Amino acid sequence: MSRRTPRPPSWLPVDPYILALIGTVAFAAILPASGTVARVESGASTGAIALLFFLYGARLSTAEAVDGLKHWRLHLTVLACTFVAFPLLGLAARGLVPYVLTPQLHSGLLFLCLVPSTIQSSIAFTSMARGNVPAAICAGSFSSIAGIFLTPLLAAALLGNSGGGFSADALVKIGVQLLLPFVAGQLLRRWIGAFITRHKRLLGHVDRASILLVVHTAFSEGMVAGIWHQVTPARLGALLGAEALLLAVMLALTWYGAKRLGFDREDRIAIQFAGSKKSLASGLPMASVLFGAQASLAVLPLMLFHQMQLMVCAVIAKRRSRDVVEADAARPETAAATPSNHGETDGPDGPDGPDGTGVVAAKGTEGAEGGEGAVAVG
Repeated sequence: MSRRTPRPPSWLPVDPYILALIGTVAFAAILPASGTVARVESGASTGAIALLFFLYGARLSTAEAVDGLKHWRLHLTVLACTFVAFPLLGLAARGLVPYVLTPQLHSGLLFLCLVPSTIQSSIAFTSMARGNVPAAICAGSFSSIAGIFLTPLLAAALLGNSGGGFSADALVKIGVQLLLPFVAGQLLRRWIGAFITRHKRLLGHVDRASILLVVHTAFSEGMVAGIWHQVTPARLGALLGAEALLLAVMLALTWYGAKRLGFDREDRIAIQFAGSKKSLASGLPMASVLFGAQASLAVLPLMLFHQMQLMVCAVIAKRRSRDVVEADAARPETAAATPSNHGETDGPDGPDGPDGTGVVAAKGTEGAEGGEGAVAVG
């Protein structure tokens, strides 16, 4: 008799890429890059960040984004959640300093609140929950584009010099390393779009490797600077508690707030999953540019929140899907006459991603995302 390989419960996503990120952090703690190696790695990291945003621009369909403008109320709602509600909650968390969070951890938590939403995991969870998938695609895309402009501007206004030397020079770096490659990708999409589409998986590995390089560079600089002595297990536990509360508030706000605004169930699902998430793939390169040697502490809250949101939203998405199945079962004549809505191509336990690669939201995968990419990353 064959023995079955133990697998984690479907409601507890284990994201291999998160494990890779943790391993990269551990490697940086044991063998941080320094001297000539650090300088070479820093240059490679800068090139990797530019490449990431070039690919983001080349992947984003301008026509799709324009078509999505017709659902402007939904998109404005998601943008308000991402760049207004989240930052206000991040500012309110200032009251936790210094008794619960250190000033540096609060800066990282506030930066987390300024980062744009995800695309890939928002789509996957919306599809799983049988929500408005096209709206989730467009809302995530708009958030990613807006984040290139709004995140550094909000960081300049709200973080000031608390981010480890944030200055006008950081805005110039954002423009050179992030905005220009993104625009170049958009301009060249006409000629390279087909190539990008054919090689999504291969380029997804490039995304992943680039992000891991950025993480190793940031955490190596933090180790050399000695800033990790500022984080104790108690402070780490307090940070997790603060992030759990932040996520709970945003999940409730996006769901019940959207109901008060008159959105139907499918749109509320898209708003909840697009409006309550933060993008690791966009946030990590931005933090590396904005925070310098302080980047490791700045991205720690984002890395923790990222995995937390995947685990919690996987549970919520499966529950929303079961609600629809149970409602259809109670009305068999309706279920027989009504097709699956909003382009869902698979059952609640295995929606296909927009690239047709079978993204399984219950596994907690997120793109290095098409504005975070079309390949599952975490």
